[in-house]
Amino acid sequence: MEGSGGGGGGAAPAPAPAPAPAAGGEGDGCEGLWELPVERCERRPVCGRCRRPQKVCLCPFLPVHPLKVSTCLYIVQHPAEESRVLRTVPLLAACLPPDKCKILVGRRFNEDRYPELATVCRNPNTLILYPGAEATNLEEIAVVSSSPSVMIIIDGTWSQAKDIFYKNSLFRLPKQVQLKPSISSQYVIRTQPTNTCLSTLECAAVALSIMEKNKSIQETILHPLQALCSFQLQHGAQIHHSKEHLLKNGLYDKPMPKNKRKLRRMELLVNNIKI
Repeated sequence: MEGSGGGGGGAAPAPAPAPAPAAGGEGDGCEGLWELPVERCERRPVCGRCRRPQKVCLCPFLPVHPLKVSTCLYIVQHPAEESRVLRTVPLLAACLPPDKCKILVGRRFNEDRYPELATVCRNPNTLILYPGAEATNLEEIAVVSSSPSVMIIIDGTWSQAKDIFYKNSLFRLPKQVQLKPSISSQYVIRTQPTNTCLSTLECAAVALSIMEKNKSIQETILHPLQALCSFQLQHGAQIHHSKEHLLKNGLYDKPMPKNKRKLRRMELLVNNIKI
């Protein structure tokens, strides 16, 4: 029976209503809060081209028409990148024709689930942009290559990119290339491991300008990134120096890692040893 007390033999009288809290006592000011209507949180309208909120749309800084390129990019994106507010891949995609910039989201890629990607990886003209001892400088490839190429770029943090590269056998098939470490990142609102680490958009801009033998491509693709960083800095964002810069100048204010592997990586950064 609703409102009854404990289970005795007979019906128990209904309990007296609890007294209202005295003015100024515990709970004062909270009474009735649960009766207030819940407001729905509506997301800001997003621009269909640059994928930015419409109030901070970057389309004025994008090319009027998609760039004409022969190189096709496959962006292999870690799922965590989709939730980042300041992403660069949507800006990159907005600069290129849809058939020249294809985005695949995931951590593991195999032939059964991604037959198109598997075919691309087996194509002798396909390159994968990932630095390392086995990588060839892209400039050397571009000099001897005249046929249209396909390039795979991994989008994620450096640890995420490393995980994707080494745990997917498909990515061992294309020729591995890298960019010369002579360019500093302009993506100053996000911390990079070293001074020469570039965002995905910057990597694509430099790589396309090399493959297409057209320096203006790099300038065009970097334009919206420069506008994004400028806007963020004008509205309170701070310039993020690389971890390498902070360590070398005694400005790194976070606790040093206890993990020996991570600590070793930081020592290599300080000593200018490539990691």
